[in-house]
Amino acid sequence: MIRVLLADDQTLVRTGFGVLLDRTDGIEVVGEAADGAEAVAAARELRPDVVLMDVRMPAMDGLEATRHILSDPAASATRVLMLTTFDLDEYVFEALRAGASGFLLKDAGADELRRAVRVVAAGEALLSPSVTRRLIARFVAEPEQPARVAPSLDELTDREREVLVLVAGGLSNAEIAQRLVITHATAKTHLSRILLKLGARDRAQLVMLAYESGLVRVGA
Repeated sequence: MIRVLLADDQTLVRTGFGVLLDRTDGIEVVGEAADGAEAVAAARELRPDVVLMDVRMPAMDGLEATRHILSDPAASATRVLMLTTFDLDEYVFEALRAGASGFLLKDAGADELRRAVRVVAAGEALLSPSVTRRLIARFVAEPEQPARVAPSLDELTDREREVLVLVAGGLSNAEIAQRLVITHATAKTHLSRILLKLGARDRAQLVMLAYESGLVRVGA
């Protein structure tokens, strides 16, 4: 069962999403929050698998709330899916910097919402391949970005490095398996080992690590 926390300052949005998700097999809405501060408190109490987090909220916006939630070591299993009414790179970019695993427009259809929750809960990054490289390149090149210690990839095998490059390109496990002529299960195993070795939360973090380490070059 995927446990979901809804964080949005609009009651109708929370109600609508709640009804859709509660009627979905394998998904349960365990709580709601009307602002970022409430979302942080609820996430600490309920330990949801996925937080549907609005970008713009009073008291504390969704990006700041995401940073607070994901900085808590006890929330290592929690994933954040950002919600916004604006399809702008700036929001996706800031969501990634905050540690979010995905990005979804509020006008998404019911099937898209259900799929998004399942994808993020499974540790996938909800970013289309067409925008992933551009967004991460911008993340790395941002001039005010604080200095970071580049991760060491020494523990990765040659095959794992290949897989990491493809993850950075936005490919799904199925696409990676097809590209490398391996089974889907083998691709998932490689990904699990890479996550463990690099201490990464999910695919979104792996994409950033690939760029920060220099394994994938900006503009390449």
